[in-house]
Amino acid sequence: MGIRVYKPTSPARRFMSVLTYEELTKKAPERSLVEYLKKNAGRNKQGKITVRHQGGGNKIKYRVIDFKRNKDNIPAKVASIEYDPNRTAFIALLNYADGEKRYILAPIGLKVGDTVTSGDEADIKPGNALPIKHIPVGTLIHNIELKPGKGGQLVRSAGNAAQLMAKEGAYAQVRLPSGEVRMISMEAKATIGTVGNSDHSNVRVGKAGKTRHMGIRPSVRGVVMNPNDHPHGGGEGKSPVGMPAPVTPWGKPALGLKTRKHKKYSDKFIVKRAGKK
Repeated sequence: MGIRVYKPTSPARRFMSVLTYEELTKKAPERSLVEYLKKNAGRNKQGKITVRHQGGGNKIKYRVIDFKRNKDNIPAKVASIEYDPNRTAFIALLNYADGEKRYILAPIGLKVGDTVTSGDEADIKPGNALPIKHIPVGTLIHNIELKPGKGGQLVRSAGNAAQLMAKEGAYAQVRLPSGEVRMISMEAKATIGTVGNSDHSNVRVGKAGKTRHMGIRPSVRGVVMNPNDHPHGGGEGKSPVGMPAPVTPWGKPALGLKTRKHKKYSDKFIVKRAGKK
């Protein structure tokens, strides 16, 4: 996948870059796997904004992705590689031997015409899904289940991969892209390979209008507001925050404050936290 850089014909074009999308083989999605996606602009059922900086954006439809990969031992042929506006990764359309069609996350190296399978006897090659107990140590994996049968929840964004580090008893140790090492059940399924579209992180948006197309509204700094709008506001000219730590518009500390009220049940499965040696 290449990245195209434009000549600076305008201030926005000067720093903009886009993907060439040469991997994609089809534009229109499979109609049977598309659902209507309602926008709410960050508002709750009362119409009040509960998540700021959301609204507008292009109309998009949701592609139903098969995160469970539960059609075991039925081969499927890759019919197309497609763009998905709901995620950073590309998706692959599979035509199963029994006639069913499903979308999966497209890993690096998966091409149209390839055959993929899932189940205990699947080969160790990109796109195949199988329980972790059948995957060799050291293999790069993605779309990893936290609970067997629930569907993949970990490592699903473009260019990401986790590594299977060790197996011991009923659990395997998996190193996630963040550096965290976590114990995951040997019965949980994972997909072989690295998620595709690895150049996504190198693309520069270039202009504010492009973020509006994504449904992201402007974010205004507190220091340029009035004191009745934000604790950082007011003062003559440029002024510092003027308090021990930056705070949110509602006065809560914004940097370093732990907001979790209790420990998560799944915390006991973390062997090493991200960023810690």
